[in-house]
Amino acid sequence: MTQREAVTWIAQIFEMAPDQLSPDTHRDSVPAWDSLGILTLMASLDSDFGIVLTDEDIQAVKTVGDILDVMRRHGTFTSTSS
Repeated sequence: MTQREAVTWIAQIFEMAPDQLSPDTHRDSVPAWDSLGILTLMASLDSDFGIVLTDEDIQAVKTVGDILDVMRRHGTFTSTSS
């Protein structure tokens, strides 16, 4: 999976167009990034990639780039190209 594909996957979770998100996009800029959105993200990371977020991960994830970092750490993708 490339970074662009990962951003597209994240955009689907938050019901946005991929071009509306970048690694710098802060959660405050994403209307669906609320408590339900976080639960959806957690469930999707687990079901799609087998990634279980820790409490520390949940607290640290404040941008799309932070989600990408979690995915990268778990081997979901290694490419940083867009």
